[in-house]
Order: sequence, then structure tokens, then C-alpha cells
Amino acid sequence: MPYRAELTTEASAAAEDLRELDSYFLLLAVFGVVVLLTAWLPLVLKELPLSLPMVCIGIGALLVLSPFSPIGGVNPLENRYLTERLTEFVVIVSLMGAGLKLDRPVSWRAWGSTWRLLGIAMPLTIAGIALLGWAFLGLGLAAALLLGAALAPTDPVLASDVQVGPPQSGKEDEVRFALTSEAGLNDGAAFPFVYLAIAVALSQASGGQPFLADWLLIDVLWKIIAGVAVGWIGGKAMGFLVFRLPNRTGLSETRDGFAALGITCLAYGTTELANGYGFLAVFVSAVALRSVERRHRYHENLHTFAEQIERLVMMILLVCFGAAIAEGTIFGALSWPVIAATALVLFVVRPLSGWISLAGYRASTSEKAAIAFFGIRGLGSFYYVAYALGQAEFEGTPVVWVTVCSVVLVSIVIHGVLVTPVMRHLDYDRSAQPVAQQEPPL
Repeated sequence: MPYRAELTTEASAAAEDLRELDSYFLLLAVFGVVVLLTAWLPLVLKELPLSLPMVCIGIGALLVLSPFSPIGGVNPLENRYLTERLTEFVVIVSLMGAGLKLDRPVSWRAWGSTWRLLGIAMPLTIAGIALLGWAFLGLGLAAALLLGAALAPTDPVLASDVQVGPPQSGKEDEVRFALTSEAGLNDGAAFPFVYLAIAVALSQASGGQPFLADWLLIDVLWKIIAGVAVGWIGGKAMGFLVFRLPNRTGLSETRDGFAALGITCLAYGTTELANGYGFLAVFVSAVALRSVERRHRYHENLHTFAEQIERLVMMILLVCFGAAIAEGTIFGALSWPVIAATALVLFVVRPLSGWISLAGYRASTSEKAAIAFFGIRGLGSFYYVAYALGQAEFEGTPVVWVTVCSVVLVSIVIHGVLVTPVMRHLDYDRSAQPVAQQEPPL
């Protein structure tokens, strides 16, 4: 009997190993399909009222509902650290790609729409969403601030359909430029408000400890200055190494696009070590790199590699997001107030804030409306919430998570459906205008 029991145990262990091996191979096959779709789907969806993120979420949901699913739906709330790190990586790669494809030199006048969206629209959006969090969702001050800071920035990852084209492609009209530059800078600009939410939460937990002076000096002044300075100096230095070294020893001679990943990680890591905003530094370093040599074809290599990495990681994360939605627990705290807040964020708060910020700006009414409306929310919002929850405890955390997930999901669907016809209409109107009216406001 002991011998038979031992044989039975060994057989059960072998069967378990075989099942794990089958799951592993199935997961590899699914990953292969995702990689192939990463390359192919943008071509298929180009003329359709669909977006790549929408398809990714659908794939994730179908995988969970399939009886042969190799992945399970997992609520990001239950995997905070993994959510933070994965979304952090895809955002910094996306910021590098966004900075590399901007052809327009930095100036106060040429980037007028950007400064308006950052200085007026984003604070108004944060205040409006925080008010919704308090009035509609019953959140406290800290959680409401966190919700506003997390949902205010335009996402650089999911906004690719409304961004400018590759470097030197000529696809840099005012709508695309405004949304690209805004997405590149407002991730760093939103971080002071995330830290403000953290400071309020910590102060409340410690019985009212003062925090305003430290927040202004460190989280606002120092971190922004460090992010811009390290990013600009680092970008200029990298520009010298890439384009200016003598005897054909510049990095551009390698033609290797994966150097973009090295530049991204170097800019982000060094800035975070200097206690600055790494998101801000990555975008600034890309812009500074372009300023050293604007017309070199190596920019296209760098941008192409960054875009491919961004698209692949984005697809993986959104497949997991779709799987989590299909699993069911991610929307366990969904309620009518959350649904109302979602609609108000996407259809009232952001469009109204964007429209106010562009008052008096030299652009057509349709262009202003498009800039104000296409404030796409995405993976960056997940990062902010996951990061903040690792720094302090917030009341109403499930409500914050479900609201962020709801806004991101609806944003992906609504903006994904509308972006192709709206941008095609704007391009048609622009082509019918005299050439002089198509020039950017330099």
C-alpha cells in the first residue's frame, strides 16, 4: 500500500507539472499572438472607428471567458506594486517617443497652446474632479485630491492616435501638437498634486502635522526644477554623444534604435536619484536631444524603437486590464455616483477646462473643441493611484480605483470611436484652408 500511495503521489505531481507546462506553452502562444497583433492591427484599424486599446481590452476579456485561458483576471488594487512598476515603464517610454517626434522648437509663442493647457486647463481639471470626488463620491480631502491629480493628465500612451506623426513627417498640425506636448509635460506637472494628496493623508494620520511649506519647496519647486534641469542637460549631453562626436564615432552611426531605451532609463533614473520628477525629465531630454540636431534620420530610428516597445507593453497591460474587467471584481464598487462622475469628468470637466484655457488662442473653433475634448485618460492614471497608495493610506481607496478604471475604460471606448472620423474631418477642413492659415502660431 505505501508503494502504491507513493506511485499515486508521483503520478499526481507529474500530471500537475504537465498542466503547468501546458499553461506555459499556451501563454507563450498567446504572447506571440499579442506581438503579431501589435505590428498588424494599427494598419487594419487605421480607417476604422476603432483603436488598438479597445481591441486589447476585448482580447483580455475574451481570454478570461475562454475555457482555455492561460491568464486570470486580477484587480490592480490587489497588485499595487506590479501595477505601479509596469505602468511607470510604459509611461516613460511613451514620453521619450512623444518628445522625439516633436519638430517644433521650444518657445513661449510656438508652444502657446501647451502652456495654456498646463497652466489653466490642468489645475481647473484637478479642482473639478476633486470636487466631484467630494460631492458625488463622498471622498475625503486627500482621496478627492488624489482622484483629481490621477485623472487630470492627458495620457501619453493611449493618445497616440491624436498625436503628431514621426519625426520630420510633417504631421504636426495645431491639434496634434497641442495634445502631444500636453501629454508629454502634464504627467510631470500633475505630480505635485499627487504629492499634495499624499501630504494631506499623512498629515491627517499624524494629527495635523504641517506640510504646506515642505510641499511648496520640495514637491513643487525643487522637483520641477530638478526634472527640467537634469532632463535638459542630459538631453544636450546625449545629443553631443549621438551627433557631435568626431571621426564618425557618434552613437547615430550605429543606427541602433534601442539606444532610445537607454536614454529613457538614464534620464529617468538619474532624475529620480536627484529627487526630481523623472517623467518631466524624460520628455525634456527627448526635446533637448532633438534640438541638438533636428533633421538627422537617426531620430526616426530612435522614435520607431520607442514606439514599438511602448505599443507592445501597452497591449500587454491592456489585455490584463480587459481580463480584470471580465473577472468581475475590478468593478465591484461600481455605483451610480461613480457612473455620473465618469460622465462628468469626460464630457464636462475636461472639455470645459480645455475650452476655457484656449479662450483667445489663435485656432479655429473646431480645433479648440478637438483639443479640449480629446484629453484621453489611460495608464498614467493607474500609476499615480498605485504610487500614492504605496506612500500613504487613503480612505475610500476602492472608490478611487473603480472611478479611475471606469474613466479610463469609457475614455478608451469613446475617444477610440471618435478619433478617426474627427481627425479626418479636421484634416479635410485644414486642407481646404489657404496655406498661410495652416502655419503654426510662431
